[in-house]
Amino acid sequence: MSSSTSDPRFSAAGPPRRPLRLSWGDERLRGIVWQLLVVGLVVSVFWWLWSNTVHNLEVRRIATGFGFLQREAGLPIGESLIPYTPADTYLRALTVGVLNTLKVAVIGIILATILGTLVGIARLSHNWLLSKLAAFYVEVIRDLPLLLQLLFWYTILQGLPGPRQALNPAEGVFLSNRGMKLPFIEWTSVHWLALLAMVVGIVLTWLYARVARAKQYADGQPRKVWPAGVALIIGLPLAVWAALGAPFTPDIPALRGFNFQGGITVSPEFFALLIGLVTYTAGFIAEIVRAGIQSVNQGQWEAAEALGLRRGDILRKIVLPQALRVIVPPMTSQYLNLTKNSSLAVAIGYQDIVSIANTTLNQTGQAIEGIAIIMLVYLTISLSISLFMNWYNARIALVER
Repeated sequence: MSSSTSDPRFSAAGPPRRPLRLSWGDERLRGIVWQLLVVGLVVSVFWWLWSNTVHNLEVRRIATGFGFLQREAGLPIGESLIPYTPADTYLRALTVGVLNTLKVAVIGIILATILGTLVGIARLSHNWLLSKLAAFYVEVIRDLPLLLQLLFWYTILQGLPGPRQALNPAEGVFLSNRGMKLPFIEWTSVHWLALLAMVVGIVLTWLYARVARAKQYADGQPRKVWPAGVALIIGLPLAVWAALGAPFTPDIPALRGFNFQGGITVSPEFFALLIGLVTYTAGFIAEIVRAGIQSVNQGQWEAAEALGLRRGDILRKIVLPQALRVIVPPMTSQYLNLTKNSSLAVAIGYQDIVSIANTTLNQTGQAIEGIAIIMLVYLTISLSISLFMNWYNARIALVER
C-alpha cells in the first residue's frame, strides 16, 4: 500500500473534530456551561465577602489599606539581621520579622536534613545498640507535640545558671540563661567579597567536575577534582582576603560585671525554637531516608560488595543517588512543615513575622491587612521551597527511553 492511500485513522492530524452544537445534548457545551457557572459562583462568593467586609469596616469606622506601614512602629525587637530601632516604620519592623523567620527556616532545614539523614542511616545500621537508639529517638520525638517540645527546651534554657556561673564548654563560648555567647568577627565589605569569591569557587568547581566526568566517560581516564576544588573554594577566597586586607580580629566575649560583653549572642528564644524544630523534623526525615534506602533493591548492595566496595562507599555512591528519587518528594513536605511550624515561635517569645504582625495589628487595628501579610509571607516562602525542590526532583528523575 502506498503512502498516498494510507489509512486516515493513523494520520498525524487525527480524526476530524465534531463542530460544537448549541444543544444541551452536546457534552462539550454542557462542560463549558458548568465551568462558567462554577467560576461565576466563586467570583460571586468572593465579591460578597469583600463587599460585606468593606461595609462592616466603614460602619465601625475602621481604617483600611496599607498606609500604616509608613508610620512609626514604636515596637522594640530583641534581635534582627538588619539595623532596627523603635523609631523605624512598621514596614521595617515586618521586614525584620520576615528575616527572622527566614533565618530559622534556612538554618533549621539544613540542620534537620543532616540530623535526619544520619538518624535514618543509623536505623539501618548492623550495630544493634545504634539501631535501637535511633529507633527510640524517632518513635519518641514524633509522638510528642511540637509545642510541648518547644516549651520543654525553652524551660531548660531558662533554667541554666546566670552569667556569673555560666557554663564554659569551650574557649570563648558561654551558655547561660541569657543565651549562648560565641566569638565573632566584625563583618566588613571585604568579608562579603571573600564570601562572593567562595561562591564563585564552588560554581567553578562544579563546572570543572562536570567537564572532568564527561572526559572520563569519553576516554575512561579518571581525573582528580579535589585539587582544583581546594584551590578554588579555599584558595580563591583567601587570596581575595589577603589582597584586600580584610581584618581578622575575633571579638571574644568576656564577663564584665553582671553580663557578657563582646562576641555574638544567640538568644534563648531562637536557640529553643531551633532545637525544637530541628529535632522534631529530623524524626520524620529519618523515616523518609530509611524508606528511601530500603527502596533500593538489595541486589545493588550485593553487586557492589562483590566488587569489593566498602559499605560507606556503596551507600554514598550507589544507594543514596538512587534513593533520592524516593526521598525528595516527601522531604519537600517536611521542609514546608518546618517553615510553617516556625510560627509557633510566638509561644516562647521569639519575634518572627507572626509575632511582629500580631503586635502590629493590635496597635493599629489593621487586622485584615496584618493577617494578609502573614499569609502572603508564608505563601511566598512555601512556593519558593516547592519550586526549588520540584526543579531538583525533576533534575534527578529517571529519564524514560
